[in-house]
Amino acid sequence: MTKRSRIFLGILLIYVAGIAFLLYRVVGDIDPRYRESAEESLVETSQLMASLIEQDVIAGAINTARLEPLFRSVYARQFSAQIYNLHKNRVELRMYVTDRSGRVLFDSLGRATGADYAAWSDVSRSLAGVYGARTSRDVEVDPRTSVMYVGAPVRWNNEIVGMVSVGKPVQSFGQFIEDARARMLWVGVGSAFALLVLAIIVSVWLVRPFGLIRDYLAWMRTQQRLSVPRMARRAVDALRGGFSEMRDALTGRNYVADYVQTFTHEVKSPLSAIRGAAELLQEPSMPQHERERFLGNIERETQRIQEIVDRMMELTALETRRVLERTQPVALATLLDDVVASAQPAASARDVRVTLDLRAQAITEGDPFLLRRAVSNLLDNAVDFAPAGSAVLIGLDADTRQARITVRDRGPGIPDYAREKVFQKFYSLARPHSQKKSTGLGLAFVKEIAALHRGRIELANAKGGGALATLTLPLAPRP
Repeated sequence: MTKRSRIFLGILLIYVAGIAFLLYRVVGDIDPRYRESAEESLVETSQLMASLIEQDVIAGAINTARLEPLFRSVYARQFSAQIYNLHKNRVELRMYVTDRSGRVLFDSLGRATGADYAAWSDVSRSLAGVYGARTSRDVEVDPRTSVMYVGAPVRWNNEIVGMVSVGKPVQSFGQFIEDARARMLWVGVGSAFALLVLAIIVSVWLVRPFGLIRDYLAWMRTQQRLSVPRMARRAVDALRGGFSEMRDALTGRNYVADYVQTFTHEVKSPLSAIRGAAELLQEPSMPQHERERFLGNIERETQRIQEIVDRMMELTALETRRVLERTQPVALATLLDDVVASAQPAASARDVRVTLDLRAQAITEGDPFLLRRAVSNLLDNAVDFAPAGSAVLIGLDADTRQARITVRDRGPGIPDYAREKVFQKFYSLARPHSQKKSTGLGLAFVKEIAALHRGRIELANAKGGGALATLTLPLAPRP
């Protein structure tokens, strides 16, 4: 992964982490808000029931005679209420009444009559004349059986003679909480994704106002025949190119600094050699054969600098293209024939044979010049690393969707320390026969060409020794 891609990925991760933290806080706050709403409703209900019970207090004694038939009738009522996504058909409200000592006089469920509830906070606090509430479980090990209770004092002649506590199972409004959480997550994730897409679209537009649309329309005008799959692929390629431009714009300063630093490092060595040779040539007593040797060094290092600059310009131009402007069907078998024929003289000079193994007649869609350059670079690398008297095998096979071009040599292979670096710009391994390095831009060039053609390039050690390069390209759609 390139440095600018890591920077852009870091920006996206910060954005995702921020949205995730915000959603976590909002979703986690839903349950307390629902509990507060339910508790507020229970406060009013408990005060209402306390006022009702106070009507039946006689000489300080609470009479609960009419509460039992009241709740029996309430629990037996039949109704159907659709509250958004919740269907309700029974009353779940609970109530119990205690005397001034905390002994239960009435329990709507008929479970606790006569029990001592003085230790419960809703009872003790209400009997003390302050607000009292609690949440307890019917079954200690099951949190789903939690019930929320709110108490209110029962007075007679301004004296607290008992209390009433109204309860509601948490599970009854827990369905609202789960539904709200699900809705919040979907809305939050959808909104975050929509905002991200909008930000990318706006960023791309700011980088290249109307450029993507203009490029797409220009490509359509060059096509003799249009089809929906090809138009869709082209649209995806255009959006991918715009996304890359936006990424480079956001990380451009680091991207340029990285380029300049690496380029300076590569040019520094040949410049030092040229400077040293030039200083030695100023010696008047230098023998003629030494002078010619140093002049040859200057010529070689100058050529190396020229080659680095030329390759750098080609690679930069290729990276800024993003998408192929003009494409055509390319017969890969014919292309490989041409590449092998062009490479034979250089291979023969090193006593290396180049053999071609065509196991398919595959056609891809792309730029034949760029594809020929990519395969030539792979073949040149293989010839450089192949031992004298060995063979380089270039093959072609295909399945229903992809074509694979393979280039294998019988050289030393890729060292473990270099496997993650071979596609980095300016990274190069010394050639076995000359111990010299190339510009280190060839494989980076191949990688960019593969990406432009919606393909990929892989380089690994082959079984039995040597290196194996695999260029995978999508097959052209059939008419």
